[in-house]
Amino acid sequence: MSRRSVREEIVNAAVEQFHARGFNAAGVKDITDSAGVPKGSFYNHFVSKEALAVVALERYGESRQLSELTDASVDPLLRLRQHFEFLRDENTGRDFSRGCLIGGFGTEMADHSDVIREAVRVSLERWAQALAAAIGQAQESGQVAATTDAKTLARFILNAWEGTLISARSEHSEASYEVFFDTVFGTLLA
Repeated sequence: MSRRSVREEIVNAAVEQFHARGFNAAGVKDITDSAGVPKGSFYNHFVSKEALAVVALERYGESRQLSELTDASVDPLLRLRQHFEFLRDENTGRDFSRGCLIGGFGTEMADHSDVIREAVRVSLERWAQALAAAIGQAQESGQVAATTDAKTLARFILNAWEGTLISARSEHSEASYEVFFDTVFGTLLA
């Protein structure tokens, strides 16, 4: 039986606590309690809560299934739709209680922490690049008009998605998701 990694337990708990509560409301003790480790062990692995937040953002980004957006064996528009359906289903499955950790940190911490702001910027850029790859392939195949640069479309769609999450949470309704899917896939990428 392999021994559990205290660092991994802390990171997993941090993703959960930050996503559920936000950066400021999730204290180090909350995170270590959730991980089932002594608070002192936190400082053996991380120099600060900000440093942990950067690792948590990276881990959260890995769970966004970005690699599936670049899978050329699947139709690019289908990849894009499946990506956002996965994210929608994840959020509705939580009864609209959470949004996106990346967007949450961006709104909560961007003005207060250069380290977290940069981690958010990198996370959004990585996500936009994956979206742009699929959009570019759809443009190359003639499925999507090439009148707007794929990178620009990707950033716009990503921004629209983050706004959709805010609306869905505040309304506790799928109506915002319907508008997003109708507009993005029925008009913008039609």
